[in-house]
Amino acid sequence: MGVMKELPTPLLPLLRPLPLAAPRRFDTPHPAQTPSGLAVCWARHADEVSAAQRLRHLVFAEEMGARLTPPPGTPVGHDVDRFDAYCEHLIVRTPATDDAPAEVVGTYRVLTPGGARRAGGWYSDTEFDLAPLQPLRVRTLELGRSCIHPAHRQGGVIMALWAALARFMAQCGLDTTLGCASIPMHDGGHSAAAIWHELARTHLAPQGQRVMPRLPLPVGALGHGLQAEPPALIKGYLRCGAQVLGAPAWDPDFNTADLPLMMQLADLPARYRRHFMGPLV
Repeated sequence: MGVMKELPTPLLPLLRPLPLAAPRRFDTPHPAQTPSGLAVCWARHADEVSAAQRLRHLVFAEEMGARLTPPPGTPVGHDVDRFDAYCEHLIVRTPATDDAPAEVVGTYRVLTPGGARRAGGWYSDTEFDLAPLQPLRVRTLELGRSCIHPAHRQGGVIMALWAALARFMAQCGLDTTLGCASIPMHDGGHSAAAIWHELARTHLAPQGQRVMPRLPLPVGALGHGLQAEPPALIKGYLRCGAQVLGAPAWDPDFNTADLPLMMQLADLPARYRRHFMGPLV
């Protein structure tokens, strides 16, 4: 759902057109167009995946300062980990003009149940013990590596991505999303802990769905009495009905606190259901 990170394991070659893990009958013949002219589509070829990975590197490494450790052979300026070869890559492109080619300005990395089986699990398994969610795996889509180019963060790109994801889930018979949503730790984690303390009071999942971080942020020693707002992406997920599955994990490479979030389509408010899914439901 939010930022996701890398594991230092070999990447499968991306030298041929990439098949979608979802049934191809759900593909649209042309990219969907937003009112602003942006094109939303699923990457089909290695060059499209490469463009998404370059955007991820721009945001995560160059803007956020993350310490990326991609597999050997990764091109310079790309964010790559072992899960990429098993994922679908949703991208948003600007229209080409006489002065500039089309540019990928938004992306999500999407791991379907079939892709997760081939990968040996979700990325989120590396940050949390997700044993309580075992019954949900066959109908859960894991979202990660979400990012938007700094010049396109006015809201249109993320809404286009969410609409495409919601329709994809409905068409493929999936009803749950999972992911790790990141909170920067520039203040040593105090804001992240304060956000967790508040969300634990207002948006905590039922006991049977709560998970444990593998490297916990020491929230008990942080954030007491501090007022802090969740990042915009997390607030957007919460407005769409997401629940927090437990306390945050600490990611030292990205210097973030990662909250485990889950959202089920049944909890999507009616106004978002109409906006994102239209006549499908």
